[in-house]
Amino acid sequence: MPRRAAVVLIIFIALVLAAVALRMWLAGRPGAAEAFAGLFEPYPSGERLVLEPARFADLAGWREDAFEEAVPVFLRSCRVLAGEPDDASLGGGGTIAGTARDWKPVCEAAAKLPAGDRTAARRFFETAFRPWSVRNHRNPVGLFTGYYEPLLQGSRKRHGRFTVPIYARPPELVMVDLGRFRDTLKGQRIAGQVVKGDLLPFPDRHAIDAGALTGRKLEIAWVDDPVSAFFLQVQGSGRVRLEDGKELRIGYAAQNGRPYTAIGRELIARHALPAKDVSLQTIRAWLEAHPNQAREVMERNASYVFFQTVRGNGPLGAQGTPLTPGRSLAVDLTQHALGVPVWLVGGAPSPHPGEPDRKLRRLLVAQDTGGAIRGPVRGDVFWGFGPDAEAIAGRMKNRGKMWLLLPRALTPGPGTRPKGLAFLPSPSSPGEGGGRGREKRAGVMRA
Repeated sequence: MPRRAAVVLIIFIALVLAAVALRMWLAGRPGAAEAFAGLFEPYPSGERLVLEPARFADLAGWREDAFEEAVPVFLRSCRVLAGEPDDASLGGGGTIAGTARDWKPVCEAAAKLPAGDRTAARRFFETAFRPWSVRNHRNPVGLFTGYYEPLLQGSRKRHGRFTVPIYARPPELVMVDLGRFRDTLKGQRIAGQVVKGDLLPFPDRHAIDAGALTGRKLEIAWVDDPVSAFFLQVQGSGRVRLEDGKELRIGYAAQNGRPYTAIGRELIARHALPAKDVSLQTIRAWLEAHPNQAREVMERNASYVFFQTVRGNGPLGAQGTPLTPGRSLAVDLTQHALGVPVWLVGGAPSPHPGEPDRKLRRLLVAQDTGGAIRGPVRGDVFWGFGPDAEAIAGRMKNRGKMWLLLPRALTPGPGTRPKGLAFLPSPSSPGEGGGRGREKRAGVMRA
């Protein structure tokens, strides 16, 4: 054999062996193979929601969840759907979630379940729904973060250390749901102010911090820390402990329409923080340690959130229902619909720093959205109120997978396929039922 041909043959054999070894290595890492294959998808452009039919047997940890906890959360969304016309679309990426008519029968069945019965709850979800694997192009792996309800110290009046305003929605601020004008724009919004018949941009964070709204009597409360006020807007809701010990609960009312910019990325770009260490806690520590630079960094995020007082249960999500810690999920409304059960497989930090991450395999319900929540495989888990919630949410940036649970009577297909959405073929043997275990409205929006 000529020397050159022998060299080519050896290189070819080496490449084949390397490919086999790589495939075996990827096989032991959930989602890695699909993510690797996605790298070679020809000319992927932007985000593309792909739904693939699945079986409950595909959902890791499925039989281990406390399904009786998820039923009341789902019923809260059902109460919203009950007031909708039968032909009302649930929204999201086109019409993948169908209309209220498709959901009312399963809501009625859920309302009849015995309270606290885990087995009955699991069988209900297996019987009434079919799981669909969510992918961005071919990649089923995405980013999942967390959020919580912070506590601030404040006063109803400005005095002493209480100098940072929490603003109510200015009356001239107009928020436009573009989905009302065109189906292809569902889930998208703009905001601004009308000047001589034109909708113009509303002042950004820098202008508002500089006094654009001063003297308007829009202040709900005054707090003692600009960094805490900034993170209140990032979380979208919170509580203010007043001087008399009472707590004022506030929630999202509106947003100025300016784009969201994650200041963590800004600090990475400045080499102020290494990417692997970025969290709510480390960003807060940097801002507090650099008071002369903090305002300028925070103003890199032009988005500004306005609030309203909330009475009764809360905080409220984008669907107008109270959020449930560990069971409510914020999603991208250009891709997904509110009220849809979502099975999540991933991880979450321990509330105790230094401990390893914990497995997160549970059923949640899409009940909220956020300015930083963008993409098909992206979610933000609500963790509630208190130190543990802050410790988990502030450090959560885990990779994971998600499955939508859609009513069995609803079959997404070419007739309901919006631009940018694809459906992969159904498996030849669904084999569902009893299978083993599988990142606002009066609500919350990450600023």
